[in-house]
Amino acid sequence: MPRSPRRAAAVTAVLLGAAAAACAGPPPAGDRPVPGPAGSSPAAAGPPALVLAPAAPVAPPAGRPAAKRAFTLVASGDVLPHDSVIRRARLDSEDGGYDFAPMLAGVRPVVSAADLAICHMETVYGADGDYRGYPAFTSPPQVARGLADTGYDSCSTASNHSLDDGAEGIRRTLDALDAAGVGHTGSARTESEARTPAWLAARGARVAQLAYTYGTNGYPLPEGQPWAVAPMERDRILADARAARRAGADVVVVSLHWGTEWQTEPDEIQRELARGLTAAGPADRPDIDLIIGTHAHVPQAYEKVNGTWVVYGMGDQIAGPMFNHSGGFDARGNQGSIARFTFAPPLPPLRPDARWEVRRAEFIPQLMDIGAGRVINVADALDRGADRDDYREALESVRTAVLSRGASADGLTMSSR
Repeated sequence: MPRSPRRAAAVTAVLLGAAAAACAGPPPAGDRPVPGPAGSSPAAAGPPALVLAPAAPVAPPAGRPAAKRAFTLVASGDVLPHDSVIRRARLDSEDGGYDFAPMLAGVRPVVSAADLAICHMETVYGADGDYRGYPAFTSPPQVARGLADTGYDSCSTASNHSLDDGAEGIRRTLDALDAAGVGHTGSARTESEARTPAWLAARGARVAQLAYTYGTNGYPLPEGQPWAVAPMERDRILADARAARRAGADVVVVSLHWGTEWQTEPDEIQRELARGLTAAGPADRPDIDLIIGTHAHVPQAYEKVNGTWVVYGMGDQIAGPMFNHSGGFDARGNQGSIARFTFAPPLPPLRPDARWEVRRAEFIPQLMDIGAGRVINVADALDRGADRDDYREALESVRTAVLSRGASADGLTMSSR
């Protein structure tokens, strides 16, 4: 399924940071997540020491500037292929390989209609059929093609699973995303790549995506590659955002893999970092324009902090049956939201380098139907007459979580399309 020619192209897709993803795992014959190792949750312990070279402003490709117009950006949660998800993709393939596009077909209309679409690739890719789920994930590289066919332009790749298969896992993942035409940021094959954001283009606007993770489940960085995965450090994030702005970014988007697993309420680390990041920069043009979060496995709140939208957690987009830390199946682990923001350029007589404003903020509830192996836009499905209690429960669960910090008062609305 080719990507729509309407889509704004990713002008370049080298990485700087990545989003970190929580792990869930297989039950005796399937996918049973269990608590991660010490340090796998930022509320429990600090992240492993990760060191990167100083940020450097790397300019986007030169070219004749286009007229800048309002654009829509969508973002979605963790892509976490457990064993059951891999089996489903194998069954969906017509050539004996793996096909993830049918799994995502239910949200393709929303994703492909946006001017920019950002995903979170939590796991790394394996090779030669060695594909497995929890605890050390190596996913089929065909995931990248499924994301591209759905309409995604770029993925954050920094997560607590970024080093599940060492430097080779990172290389295979980024190679596959490159081959599929999907940008990436958060993990890197070279130091130069690590110092460069994912540069994206949308209706004349230049968008820089950066991504970071709280840790890597205790796995050390590859020898001689301290830049392989981007750490979630406030000063580092701000330095990178400012470098991107100096290089010409109209909008700076930061993807963060953070939070406490199975906790709907954002933890203090999330709230404190969000306050610090959104307060930085001039009043008329903060350093960061949007923060989108992953990792907690459950939908979390959206909130306007210091005038900037923060999505604390979008929940899982693709995952097998999810079991919380008490060992019980938890339906929230297969629920999530798609965030959609409409950015508009400054209007005259404002300075041309003034802030792009979010003119519209929306969320679309989604559910991974583990029985069917499909991601469902539940609001749309219910609008079209689906009579499913699990769809209604998912919609209400997502809506309650997303609006739990008063985002509706700042104009956030729910949409089905």
